Amino acid sequence: MNPKRLLSTLAAFTALAIASGAACAQAAYPCPAVKLVSPYPPGGTTDLLARLIQPGLMKELGTPVIVENKAGASSNIGIEFVATAAPDGCTLLLGSNTGIVINRNLYKLRVDPVKGLAPIGQVASVPLVLYVSAGVPATSLAQLVELAKKNPGKLSYASAGSGSPQHLMGELLKLEQKISLAHIPYKGSGPAIQDVVAGQVEMSFEAMSVIVPQLASGRIRALATTGAARSAGLPNVPTMKEQGMPGFVTENWYGLFAPAGTPAALVKRLNGALNTVLDSKEARISLDKMGSADVKGTPEAFAKFIASELPLWESVVKRSGAKVD
Repeated sequence: MNPKRLLSTLAAFTALAIASGAACAQAAYPCPAVKLVSPYPPGGTTDLLARLIQPGLMKELGTPVIVENKAGASSNIGIEFVATAAPDGCTLLLGSNTGIVINRNLYKLRVDPVKGLAPIGQVASVPLVLYVSAGVPATSLAQLVELAKKNPGKLSYASAGSGSPQHLMGELLKLEQKISLAHIPYKGSGPAIQDVVAGQVEMSFEAMSVIVPQLASGRIRALATTGAARSAGLPNVPTMKEQGMPGFVTENWYGLFAPAGTPAALVKRLNGALNTVLDSKEARISLDKMGSADVKGTPEAFAKFIASELPLWESVVKRSGAKVD
């Protein structure tokens, strides 16, 4: 072979080897293991979503992903843990609207989640359902509002606790329709649902994924959902928007976060891995059962969405005077 051609060929192979080595080095995730923090106890929606995406993230990142529950203070403990962790992609959070955009208006936090966390991508978004006990003589939002106006202060609504989305949805309904309702806070959704089913409390808001199985009993009735469009899981139930409340569009959403300051390249890589996981058949089936829309997108789109949520919750808390226990 011509010496010049030989040198040229060797140079090409060398360049290819260097490029391949660089690609392999880039492919290696920079953590021996990733800690995925769920800021609630095992069994809740946040925890279930963390465990839903955990196997896929492990496969996509090529490193162990371990779900760790750090519950307490309405998710504030787990959120602060992640926000103050090293921004190296090794500690992540499965957060929700409660901890990210609501609690900052109700608690004196040492770390503002919006400033202390870097959004990676949305995981799920589940509409809430306004439902009433079967004994309540209302089959529409308008009839319920009229009933409340005729009986000021005599109707009550249950919530999963003070400061919860269910609580603030009830307060928003009161503000928007200028009605008086008594708030009955419970320690979790389970007891709240039980008392509405039993007729002890007239109404409540609850995530569709939780309340749909209860509707089959006939002891409660769904009047509206809070999404922008009707849910495939409850196609015959109109939205609040359809029933004359165009500003009443909100859902329980969940997303993946890293500590603020995490390199943009890592955030982008994590976003790609998350979106691949959400595209899997297993994840799609589970999310469909929860009533979640397809919420895949970029970190920038998720950050913009979070920013759009802030004014609503700040306004509801200020206007209603809502407090936590």
